[in-house]
Amino acid sequence: MTKKTIAVVLKGYPRLSETFIAQELLALERAGLTLRLYSLRAPSDERHPIHDEIAAPVAYLPEYLVKAPVTVIAALRKAARLPGFRPALRTFAKDFLRNPTPSRVRRFGQAAVLATVMPDDTGHIYSHFIHTPSSVARYASLMRGLPWSFSAHAKDIWTLPDWEKREKLADAVWGTTCTGFGHAHLQELAPEGEKDKMILSYHGLDISRFPDAPAARPARDGSDTADPVRIVSVGRAVEKKGYDVLLEALAGLPADLHWRFVHIGGGVLADRLAAKARALGIDDRVEWLGAREQGEVARLLASGDLFVLASRILASGDRDGLPNVLMEAASQKLCSISTNISGIPEFILNDRTGLLVEPEDADGLRAAIDALARDPARRERLGAAAHDRLKTAFSQDVCIANLASLFGIEPAKADKAREPEATA
Repeated sequence: MTKKTIAVVLKGYPRLSETFIAQELLALERAGLTLRLYSLRAPSDERHPIHDEIAAPVAYLPEYLVKAPVTVIAALRKAARLPGFRPALRTFAKDFLRNPTPSRVRRFGQAAVLATVMPDDTGHIYSHFIHTPSSVARYASLMRGLPWSFSAHAKDIWTLPDWEKREKLADAVWGTTCTGFGHAHLQELAPEGEKDKMILSYHGLDISRFPDAPAARPARDGSDTADPVRIVSVGRAVEKKGYDVLLEALAGLPADLHWRFVHIGGGVLADRLAAKARALGIDDRVEWLGAREQGEVARLLASGDLFVLASRILASGDRDGLPNVLMEAASQKLCSISTNISGIPEFILNDRTGLLVEPEDADGLRAAIDALARDPARRERLGAAAHDRLKTAFSQDVCIANLASLFGIEPAKADKAREPEATA
């Protein structure tokens, strides 16, 4: 097992919308790794209780170079004396010619700071997201002569040009991604003879953080005005989540179906979506709760009858990968409806562990909601099947051992990552 510290480069930390990263970091610590976190962005006020359990210290790299000129200039002077500085500078120059943006310059400056603040016992650099955090990790790895690897997710894969993905794949010692769909794409871009350096690694869900699923749910079928079907969703109010499509689907439901929709999640489109609900005449049946911590999310999922997430692919290529909220819904045996994009069909098997519809199809989504809202027995069957699939193939205990082994942690130790909680 490696004794070296792992430097983890993150886009932002902590972030409430990226608890899947926090869960991974905690599991890796419990598997025996020593981590130091380096964030490209200043901290926000959004925290999850899991962030307080992570022991790794976090340092913040200058978010904007012009606001920390003394720090950046000092780092560049110190980095220039490193043997790998010139190779890093050549790589940056080559990248900048194809992508001459302030962001590219910022990543090189942040890399210089990272390369000069990492302690001597750092043995590996690991970045979350293949776009900007991996640029910083790549340049810093060249400066320090350290191996680096990455974990790719969704937007970062589909909005990054292929040339950059190819070159990062060539330089990294390995990379992981959390969906088979993304894995196939990145593996195709990996150098010939090195396709196996791209590894499929589902995030999995730390089921221990969620309460036991309800033993039974009320058999609501939408026929009782006093006890409507409870439709719920969790996700950021951003375009790729498709909440405008979901609102249109809800507005088209038959008048004899009684329902209520509750949403958890912050996001830039929250006010616009609330206005759309008013325009559609359904705002009296829609509740926007904003961002909430995981405990409240679990309570919402446990009390719901149906979970819906209308993910879509944007013109920019941005899209979801495999949203953790679908697994969180399954932890509560809550039946889900989502769309057949990216990695979602890898977990939601149509009419086996949930229902899938085409993205952007409000009519198809309406029909699926209508059918399941009226059929509590079918919802129960699909929700139970999703729960079984979660436990057998998508629990974090199953998934983390594979990732830990890439860092030199033997599977037996990684499998015991839960033990500290049990013996504390």
